[in-house]
Amino acid sequence: MRVPERITAQPAPEGDVRAGIVVDRLSHHYVNPQTGESVHALDDVSLSIDEHECVTVVGPSGCGKSTLLKAVAGLIRPTTGTITSGGHQVRGPARDRGVVFQELAILPWRTVRRNIGHGLELQKVPRREREERVAYFVELMGLSGFEDNYPHELSGGMKQRVAVARTWAADPDVILMDEPFAAVDAQTRLTLQEELLRISLTESKTMLFITHNVEEAVFLGDRVVVMSRRPGRIKEIVPVPASRSERDLAALSDSGSRSAGVAAVIDRVLKLVRAEV
Repeated sequence: MRVPERITAQPAPEGDVRAGIVVDRLSHHYVNPQTGESVHALDDVSLSIDEHECVTVVGPSGCGKSTLLKAVAGLIRPTTGTITSGGHQVRGPARDRGVVFQELAILPWRTVRRNIGHGLELQKVPRREREERVAYFVELMGLSGFEDNYPHELSGGMKQRVAVARTWAADPDVILMDEPFAAVDAQTRLTLQEELLRISLTESKTMLFITHNVEEAVFLGDRVVVMSRRPGRIKEIVPVPASRSERDLAALSDSGSRSAGVAAVIDRVLKLVRAEV
């Protein structure tokens, strides 16, 4: 199938729109609405994500992983520090950053086809170009034959494929994913991981992926960021030796098939996380 032309985003007011993400000395406090307690979620976090790089983030519950992603998305304003995307400062949500949350955000009154094309409609992409890109992602995400189904007619895994496809189809420069596969069963999760790996190689993007699953983090990431317990700090950044193009599902699901380098990374990250629990 012919890959449609990349949709050209509106130019940013300044900076290089294709640069990656830079988080500089970010700290964040918020007030727990239930207890009134002040929570120190993140402390002095600095991180650079290169263009087209996939960085995964793991750490104990409550360490601020999701807070970090929401700050990069522009959904919250950090107490101190700065974030830049494409060379310009993040001040709120924008088209250059697409988000996939754990909670499904697809529209129940729209079919698979129209859900995937929703962002393109908002961008007023011409109909023919929009239909071509939707068809491309339907095929890429294994949704062929379900284009006219509604969300209530789909399994949980297929709904999440639609959510992922909709975000990628809108063609942001940066993809932010907050535990997108946490709610599906183990076998579906493995399949979605492999499909996301494939799509990340086909549609090269800058990606920040939050997860509790160490094996998932190593399978998908070029580097794995390990966070400390709250207040979340970067404890260590562990590079993954094998390129994403060399990985496969068997190496993820079967410990005996893993290379010594990947097995060592998984072991290292597990030890770092366990030390914080």
